[in-house]
Amino acid sequence: MQNTIWRLMAGTALSLVTLASQAASTYKTVPVEITGVVKETAGPALRCPTKFGGTVTGYGDSELIGRNVFVGGDCIKASYPIFESSRGQLIILTTGGDQIFVTYSGQMVPTGDGANYVCSGGTFQIVGGTALYKNASGGGTLDCAEDLATGLGTLKLTGRISYFAPR
Repeated sequence: MQNTIWRLMAGTALSLVTLASQAASTYKTVPVEITGVVKETAGPALRCPTKFGGTVTGYGDSELIGRNVFVGGDCIKASYPIFESSRGQLIILTTGGDQIFVTYSGQMVPTGDGANYVCSGGTFQIVGGTALYKNASGGGTLDCAEDLATGLGTLKLTGRISYFAPR
């Protein structure tokens, strides 16, 4: 019985702290742009319906969140010469330790210059995060370019983000 009372008191205290921290914050929706360089490694991926996917790593910069690193992956369906990217997921880590969770999809189409491809119809959605971005949401367009022979490329997310910002 005493453990139940202590758990109830702890849960109530935690709820009050959460409410107080949100009361000291304001829900903001602002533009966001994240640009960076990426390295994608494609290969077998059991999580994908096609059993083929990519692992993406990179780093970038943003006026809103500052310098950041990201890691993620996607599923790839080859419809040569176009590659469809689906079930994409990125974790963007800020230098402050906050994380933003992103999903994405789009197509990679050839530029006509060797193995160079660009994104077509790329979109992203912000689906949460940690700390400052715990309940973040938003989305926008995904622009990218990649040399499929090396996996090296660039990434640009342009859109809006909504989150609880400190007052």
